[in-house]
Amino acid sequence: LLNRPYSGTEAIRDYGEAHLKTGFPIVYTSADSVFQVAAHLEVVPLEALYRWCQVAREMLLGEHQVARVIARPFAGEPGNFYRRGDLRKDFALEPPRNVLDLLKEGGLEVVGVGKIPDIYAHRGFTREVKTVDNRDGLEKTLSLMQEPFSGLVFTNLVDFDARYGHRRDPEGYARALKEVDDFLPRLLEALGPEDHLFLVSDHGNDPTFFGTDHTREYGMLLWVGPGVEGDLGTRESFADLGATWAKLFGLPWEGPGKSLL
Repeated sequence: LLNRPYSGTEAIRDYGEAHLKTGFPIVYTSADSVFQVAAHLEVVPLEALYRWCQVAREMLLGEHQVARVIARPFAGEPGNFYRRGDLRKDFALEPPRNVLDLLKEGGLEVVGVGKIPDIYAHRGFTREVKTVDNRDGLEKTLSLMQEPFSGLVFTNLVDFDARYGHRRDPEGYARALKEVDDFLPRLLEALGPEDHLFLVSDHGNDPTFFGTDHTREYGMLLWVGPGVEGDLGTRESFADLGATWAKLFGLPWEGPGKSLL
């Protein structure tokens, strides 16, 4: 069913009832390099949906390659369908060797919080920590910062994108910004004398723009740490962050990116 670019929430709203009657999956894409498969939990068992997505992952290579195939289970009744985000599963392309691999091989902890491990096909991490929303992500990040460990905590606060950006909810987006702003002092207080904190947005998702896809304004990059001052400038690649992390930990990196140091 569907088989064209579409908003995920609108897909189950508009095609959920037909799915209940036929059992056919709802498939759709967006401006991102993704192929999404939605199915009702009472119609398609969760493991069957995951198998379908694994098959799609194996098919969508080469000429038709996409970065991620996403399983989107949902529940509810016609007129009141809702996505089960806690059961979502991403099937990502295996990434090339990157700085996460380097840090892990170097004996450092690499903790992925929230959606981050999905994006990297669950490779390069020593621990994965699931979250339910931005607040949960902030609290779990703070808890990890208070542990005695050496390494990287890599957190995604997904509500800006999934809950408010794609849904074009500027009031919700503003509340989410304030929530992070109010929490920042706690993160800053938890920093040790040699710790660094990076705040980054991977892309724009302007909640006041038309449509439901990502927007493409410049991303944010803020860095707090010992000896860090001045304008970081406009970077050419997100890979600069990886190169910077490698340098901070004293590890050699000859891959993409230019260190900020």
